[in-house]
Amino acid sequence: MTLLDNLRGGLIVSVQAWAGSAIDDARIIAAMARAAEESGAVAVRIAGAHNLGAVRASVALPVVGLIKREYPGFEPYITPTLEEVCAVIAAGADFVAFDATHRIRPGGCKLADLIAAIHAQGRLALADCATVADGVDAVAAGCDAVATTLCGYTPETAERKLPALDFVKELAALASFVVCEGGVRSPAQLRAALEAGADAVCVGSAITNVDWLVREFAGAADRGS
Repeated sequence: MTLLDNLRGGLIVSVQAWAGSAIDDARIIAAMARAAEESGAVAVRIAGAHNLGAVRASVALPVVGLIKREYPGFEPYITPTLEEVCAVIAAGADFVAFDATHRIRPGGCKLADLIAAIHAQGRLALADCATVADGVDAVAAGCDAVATTLCGYTPETAERKLPALDFVKELAALASFVVCEGGVRSPAQLRAALEAGADAVCVGSAITNVDWLVREFAGAADRGS
């Protein structure tokens, strides 16, 4: 059974924290990843080399790794160059997630370059897509899985309703492993994503973003009324 087979039909938990949050600490990220493992997740998605190292030392689950780095003048920030790819791999990730949109990457790095570098180190390539065209190109370039991560976060997809179940269906037609990520807030939506053709579903804020969750509940309390 392959690593992808082990993820099929399961929940990937994205364990990330807002910069400056009280939970923006590698030890806390690792503890939450361990809790996800103990509670039935099939993988975790982790950002940042330091966090990746801490999580890799704490869990046996497959780890989807990425590094968010902004380069002035360029829009892609999820593992945008070979430098970040190498850092993610060095930190022990099993999958490397990267921006697979058509936007220009720093240094002119091509989609095929990222995928080749990931495969050269025996890791799997997860393409974070915004459109079907992104998915088509990523599959053609040899990626191992595609995700809906960036749908709703690029100018041409800004109005898409999340979770983008129609996008999941479109990507499923490419005969690639599809991860639905973005806007999944409930178990019912997770089921809907799987029924739409997702092979796995990644949930972040609704499970691990304590800051967002507290603000949602505190806002509903409406103490000023």
